[in-house]
Amino acid sequence: MQRLKDKVALVTGAARGIGASIAEIFSAEGAVVILTDITDTLGHAAATRIGSSASYQRLDVRREPDWQRVVDDITDRHGQLDILVNNAGITGFTETEGPHDPENLDVASWNSVHATNLTGTALGCKYAIRAMKPRGGSIINISSRSGVVGIPGAAAYAASKAGVRNHTKTVALYCAERGMAIRCNSIHPAAILTPMWDEMLGKGEARENALAAVEKDIPLGYIGEPKDVAYAALYLASDESRYVTGTELTVDGGILAGSAARPDK
Repeated sequence: MQRLKDKVALVTGAARGIGASIAEIFSAEGAVVILTDITDTLGHAAATRIGSSASYQRLDVRREPDWQRVVDDITDRHGQLDILVNNAGITGFTETEGPHDPENLDVASWNSVHATNLTGTALGCKYAIRAMKPRGGSIINISSRSGVVGIPGAAAYAASKAGVRNHTKTVALYCAERGMAIRCNSIHPAAILTPMWDEMLGKGEARENALAAVEKDIPLGYIGEPKDVAYAALYLASDESRYVTGTELTVDGGILAGSAARPDK
């Protein structure tokens, strides 16, 4: 069964990690998928791996003209946009100068993280709503566990992801109140092994030890994979979730259930 047959999907931050996995699974389920990113070589490669149902376009989510260009091109080529996944995001640790704690935060770094994570998501919602009005659709915003709890060493990231969480609910209510068949939901991943973790984990034995320390605090006992988030996005993108809007789906192995340690067996 192709759960996304005849649907057109746009996925941001799709050159690697969670975004690439979402694009791959959406394509396998019958969607035409437009991958976007600012790392063009990786983006083109990801689209090529997926096959003829996928294509790549450069989209800097911070730039409104980029959004207008890409969404206009999609509607011109395909006549519709059914799914948007706002996945592009940065922690700020490697992309900005920092620091990122509340007492010493660097304002330029704070603004840079918010420009990508929060403003980028808001712009995506803006142009998706306009494109989806005729047929309806599903907007899926990738927030984070960090959007629900405080992160002392990542104030900008946590605040931006909390903003994504709240803006999702605002978009959902806005569309519902106006009778638009557009749903908007957020996904909150945590402890998902993506390239974002590579610098923090290191290599070799140090990496294995770091992974073991992370997994010790996950109730299910192991770190997640990008496909675990992608399958959650698939549900929210499909018509199976037609009565689901303004909600948040946590994909974290049980971390936010309240337990910091792996349960006894």
